[in-house]
Amino acid sequence: MKGKLNQSGSIAAAVAFLTAFAFFQFGYPYHLVRREQMTLFVYDWDYIFQTYRGSGWLARFASDFIEQFFHLPVLGPLFVALLLTGIGAVAYRISRKFLGHWPSLGIAAAFYVWSFFRETGNLYITRYTVVVLAYLALVLLALQLRRAWMKPVAAALLLACGVWALGSPFHQYYGKAWGTPRFNYDRVIGLDAEVAREHWDKVIKLSRKDLYMTEASYCYNLAHAMKGDMSQALFAHSQNNVAGLLIRISTDRSAFSNCLAGEAWFQVGEMTIAEQGAIIALQASPKHTGARYLVRLARVNLASGEDAAAQKYLDLLSKTLFYGKWARSMMPGCQDEAARAQLDKARANLARRDFVHHSDVPRDILTNLLAANPDNAVAREYLRCYDLMNLDLEHFMEDYSKSPDPSPTYHQAALIWLSLQDRLTDQDLARYGIAKEEIDRMGRFFRNPSRYKDTYWYYYLQATEH
Repeated sequence: MKGKLNQSGSIAAAVAFLTAFAFFQFGYPYHLVRREQMTLFVYDWDYIFQTYRGSGWLARFASDFIEQFFHLPVLGPLFVALLLTGIGAVAYRISRKFLGHWPSLGIAAAFYVWSFFRETGNLYITRYTVVVLAYLALVLLALQLRRAWMKPVAAALLLACGVWALGSPFHQYYGKAWGTPRFNYDRVIGLDAEVAREHWDKVIKLSRKDLYMTEASYCYNLAHAMKGDMSQALFAHSQNNVAGLLIRISTDRSAFSNCLAGEAWFQVGEMTIAEQGAIIALQASPKHTGARYLVRLARVNLASGEDAAAQKYLDLLSKTLFYGKWARSMMPGCQDEAARAQLDKARANLARRDFVHHSDVPRDILTNLLAANPDNAVAREYLRCYDLMNLDLEHFMEDYSKSPDPSPTYHQAALIWLSLQDRLTDQDLARYGIAKEEIDRMGRFFRNPSRYKDTYWYYYLQATEH
């Protein structure tokens, strides 16, 4: 009988471990990645002694150490599964001192489920899980003493040490008492993470049409801009005016949106606004040391030629486990040929004259960037699509006339403009490379617009009717 009970406990632990691992690895894959991006663990004794001191130092040290492994797709879920299963196992051992097998198993399951769901709603806080497991382990250690009068004394001493090393178990830092997974939010976090990694195919896959969010359209458009086909793919996805192209950086937006906003500006070559977005996100990170934002600030300053500022961020990143190699390869004076080529490409897109930067005037910024480098294809795509989304056909045609593009979306916009100008002549159609069959297609559109929802005609019609 005892063997069967032990076997059922082992099976329950295995199921708990596999459930947690599978959930964070496959069902909620970016939940932990987001946490890693917002924290930093530096392998430097001075940094460690200055950062991890005072009440709760051990919990903070352990959680930051574990969170650096969330950078990897397997190790992060593995660590979390071990922590959660450990909470259930220790809770079972404590309950077993007073209750039978099945009641103890029920209590262990309750602790496991509570710990599992408590932080799935928004942002996983590893420190909470570490603290719960550590306090349970201290209680179990006190119960191991054989003499009854020693158990409460030992428990009091151990818990006092726990408050010093782990912090209060009821601190407001640990957030709400319960949470539920938000799978669409995890996809948005995933979009942000893959944009930072510049995995454009993954971004496109994650930003499916069923995710009706400005951030999803923004990431989708940026990914296609980097692949060189944004105009062709623009209306295959839901669009929310110009907000889906260039997100405005503002104090009334979340740090998440402001950081994401800087990604497109970085790719078009506007480093001032890209830096602004990264700084806002860095300030909003738990300890103002988010690894992802330090990487962006280093890249921005390297591209801008601010080597001293870049060195400050690279020195910190060089002492980390997963960013150290990259940081050392980008150090000013130590860059290899590939790194120098990457920086030269970014610097070619920078503006050549001073400009009052503000993300509320994107058209002026984009035209300034193109004046500095007419070969900046990403900035040109953004300028043209910005004019289209803003229904500014006059400015669109002014730029488009200089170098017509065979994009169907651009042809559709040009046809609207030509029809408004009463210039649907063979000569003008040939000038812009538009086939005569497109006029017939536009006529069919006006007879049944709902069949052409993936066209600029449909977007223009809907926008002008409201």
